[in-house]
Amino acid sequence: MKVASVNEIKNELKTMAAQDLAEICLRLARFKKENKELLNYLLFESRDEQGYLREAKNDITEQFNEVNQSNLYFAKKTIRKILRLTNRYIKYTASSDTEIELLFHFCITLRESGIPFHKSTALNNLYLAQVKKINKIIGSLHEDLQYDYLKMMRVLED
Repeated sequence: MKVASVNEIKNELKTMAAQDLAEICLRLARFKKENKELLNYLLFESRDEQGYLREAKNDITEQFNEVNQSNLYFAKKTIRKILRLTNRYIKYTASSDTEIELLFHFCITLRESGIPFHKSTALNNLYLAQVKKINKIIGSLHEDLQYDYLKMMRVLED
């Protein structure tokens, strides 16, 4: 089966009636959890980006509170799960500010959790990769925003 390009799909969607579009969206939501989450974000949460950010940060913090710290192996598995969740929240929003805020929150919460992530090469590399990703995004922002975020980054680079 040949899959149409995004441009072809866009042109086809423009020609459809509103009722048909609604049916397609509902059908998409039925088949995959991510599609349903994206539709939920677009319909209900995209208008209040700060509320979405607050909710995502609370969810990330909650997940960190449930990390099994008895063994670094279990902690590593849970931290990877939390990072996947963070990246899912980031994927739904197209805002660089929200992406930086969520990644920054993830890194700060990891540092404050008391988990000795520096003892694990995998966890330390995961942390450093997120810091590197934040720096890359900061480099693409306006100079004023760069200054503000670079001040915040000093906390992560200690």
